Amino acid sequence: MPKIKTSRIKYPEGWELIEPTLRELEQKMREGLPSCGCPFSFWLLKNDPHDGKRKCEALWPIFKIAHQKSRYIYDLYFRRKEISKELYEFCLDQGHADRNLIAKWKKPGYERLCCLRCMQPRDHNFQTTCVCRVPKHLREEKVIECVHCGCRGCASGTEGGDGLPPMSL
Repeated sequence: MPKIKTSRIKYPEGWELIEPTLRELEQKMREGLPSCGCPFSFWLLKNDPHDGKRKCEALWPIFKIAHQKSRYIYDLYFRRKEISKELYEFCLDQGHADRNLIAKWKKPGYERLCCLRCMQPRDHNFQTTCVCRVPKHLREEKVIECVHCGCRGCASGTEGGDGLPPMSL
């Protein structure tokens, strides 16, 4: 007789310590989306009235919160070493953090990367990386915001030192 598969997820040890923070960030992310409950919420957000913002700025809060969730889990595992490998892998598998973004943070020069779109040449003019990847001392203009995610500068070696890119929100 086959085993009965249940849809319940077995949470690893230590989950109760990080769950409130992840739930809070998840709630903030949901507040940024339209509340119609339909599967096309993302599409509705793109076609929503802008309220004085540029069309690309509508998704910036979502990118910022997704970055915060990934950075939170990355810091807990790699910097503070407060969670186990099992819990870290569980968070990545369940989609609480972006696996590819965290993989880039481990590489030299990408410690402060804001999102993966900012480093892909195909998404930018002249097949280069995003303007937020340029160090502040090499910029001609004072304040520059990335069109994709609203980042003001995520190049390594820029001011801040906290490991977080200065997002515009």
